[in-house]
Amino acid sequence: MLKKILALMVMLYAAACFAAVDVNKASAAELDSIKGIGPAISTKILDERKKGNFKDWPDFIERVKGVGENNAAKFSTEGLTVGGAAYKGAVAAPAAKKDGKPAVKGDKAEAAKAAASAAKK
Repeated sequence: MLKKILALMVMLYAAACFAAVDVNKASAAELDSIKGIGPAISTKILDERKKGNFKDWPDFIERVKGVGENNAAKFSTEGLTVGGAAYKGAVAAPAAKKDGKPAVKGDKAEAAKAAASAAKK
């Protein structure tokens, strides 16, 4: 019985490992299998990859037009990797001010105060 359980665990681990799609090795079909990547983005990825492999996520975001930090975070969540690494630079949504308007990017102090007061409520 123990052997069967171990075998099942090994198979599940292997399946989880193969679920990741590395942008430097994937075919167009494999890229299209990632939710959010369609034929247009996969073509852009393959065209840029012909110039050289992607070094890391910032390189990928910079070279593939139409992919920003938010899309990179979504693609990574869906299983896309760059060099076997998941995207770690997820962008947090800006906090809202007390008057309900979104915080300005350079207004970090007010954004922090708004977030703190929202957390207290």
